[in-house]
Amino acid sequence: MTPLASSLANWSRGSFARRLLVAGGILIGLFVLMNYIVLPLYVNHAGRVTVPVVVGMQKEEAFKVIEDAGLRVVEAGTRPDPEHPIGVIVQQNPAGSVVVKEGRRIYLTVSGGEVQVLVPSLRGRSLRDARFALERNGLRLGGVGFDTSDTYPENTIIAQSVGADSRVSRGTTVNITVSKGRRLSASEVPLVIGKTLGEAESILDAAGLRIGVVTYQPSFDLVPNTVVDQYPRPGDVLGAGQAIDLFVIKTGKPAEEFATPPN
Repeated sequence: MTPLASSLANWSRGSFARRLLVAGGILIGLFVLMNYIVLPLYVNHAGRVTVPVVVGMQKEEAFKVIEDAGLRVVEAGTRPDPEHPIGVIVQQNPAGSVVVKEGRRIYLTVSGGEVQVLVPSLRGRSLRDARFALERNGLRLGGVGFDTSDTYPENTIIAQSVGADSRVSRGTTVNITVSKGRRLSASEVPLVIGKTLGEAESILDAAGLRIGVVTYQPSFDLVPNTVVDQYPRPGDVLGAGQAIDLFVIKTGKPAEEFATPPN
């Protein structure tokens, strides 16, 4: 082969190799362009949406907004929240304004309102027990009033301002009423003059009254321990439980002198 023919052959082979190299570079460039630029731009613009902000909305409204945006709603449950009323969305995942694929699930948490606690039954309990029962349930003892009661013993609870088994917010104050014992009714003072002190006590007790101050008086004409006067007077009307002061013989003639003489 002549030198000229050899030079032409070498040039032809080099030109082909360069063409192959250039063609390969173009193919690689197209692949990179499509895979990392064109396709992501297409996906981002054609199949992705911005998540609406629905925290603070009512549940029904929030569900509609999410669905209208081409997304799917999943209720993630309910949690107590003192700052949002019952039924309001308090959390969403993904968060609002995030860009996601169309049809993505959006998890929404709904407010259950303030923590509710059960009010215990306090009737019949002592004031001390009532206080402990309220504190155990996260409640507070409020005002304490007093009233008479024919049903509940003295110093036990007869009423409460919030009904038993009610559900209220933690920290609610409950007022109570404490029994002062049975209601006092009016009683007529019986006659006990001439009775012994023991007899007088039984008569007064049956009338709902009691012995008050006992004043002893000396006498040699009456049997000792005999009631000779009383105050208030017989026939007066007093409240039940009131006291009757008695005047009683302290010393007197021997008992045998008052015995009936034989016939």
